[in-house]
Amino acid sequence: MGIIRTQDLVYEYVRRDEEGNVEGSIRAVEGVNLDIEPGDFIAILGHNGSGKSTLAKHMNAILCPTEGCIWVDGKDTREPSELWNIRQTAGMVFQNPDNQIIGQVVEEDVGFGPENMGVPTREIWERVEESLKAVGMYQYRKYSPNKLSGGQKQRVSIAGVLAMHPKCIILDEPTAMLDPNGRKEVIRAVRALNEVERLTVILITHYMEEIIHAGKVFVMDHGRIAMQGTPREIFSRVEELKALRLDVPQVTMLAYELKKRGIPLPDGILTTEELLKALGL
Repeated sequence: MGIIRTQDLVYEYVRRDEEGNVEGSIRAVEGVNLDIEPGDFIAILGHNGSGKSTLAKHMNAILCPTEGCIWVDGKDTREPSELWNIRQTAGMVFQNPDNQIIGQVVEEDVGFGPENMGVPTREIWERVEESLKAVGMYQYRKYSPNKLSGGQKQRVSIAGVLAMHPKCIILDEPTAMLDPNGRKEVIRAVRALNEVERLTVILITHYMEEIIHAGKVFVMDHGRIAMQGTPREIFSRVEELKALRLDVPQVTMLAYELKKRGIPLPDGILTTEELLKALGL
């Protein structure tokens, strides 16, 4: 069994009137089956309202399935007794780093999670140091978070999750509120965690450029898995992505348009370097 596995997962948001009576429901996730192995780098794409964030919230038991099952490291998220273990196994990073940073000093913020877990003080500081180094923020350990850029704050949020020693980290649109440089900082840190630390990474995003280094991509639409494959396989299907209201990386679109005009190019070009090589430049 993978570190995260779902079976026919369904989640319904229930609408109620002012008196609390049920008015209706919306299925945000519809029959999703996933099997994510330890050490994988998985990207989940989808336009707003596709169900990707609702799916992410099941991965550390923020939400519980309406139907079907999800197991995190073999533990059923429907079991209240497993909640603490599940959230230690699968750490979550959200869109807005200001919602996760609570300390007045960076190193105190990163140490907050392990302290709540009852980790001995000496080990807490060891974890703080290793986590901040892992995301390239150790030199800022004495700073106030208020003095940091958006990208730096998000890296501190990631370090706070890492300090709890999860087996898996789920990032729900972690760069949505960042500028292009901040996005690059965060994605670079996430890739390093996967490649060097072999941490399982699940990246929820709608920025196409962020997923080209993922091992596998799932594209969601109306709560279902509409497409899946490697980044190259996914970006070879430009028209299908456009039909799902998703963009493709600019270089992929350029190669696609050049190919339509008769220039012999392979499908699914992901980087400028690949395009230049394919053009013989």
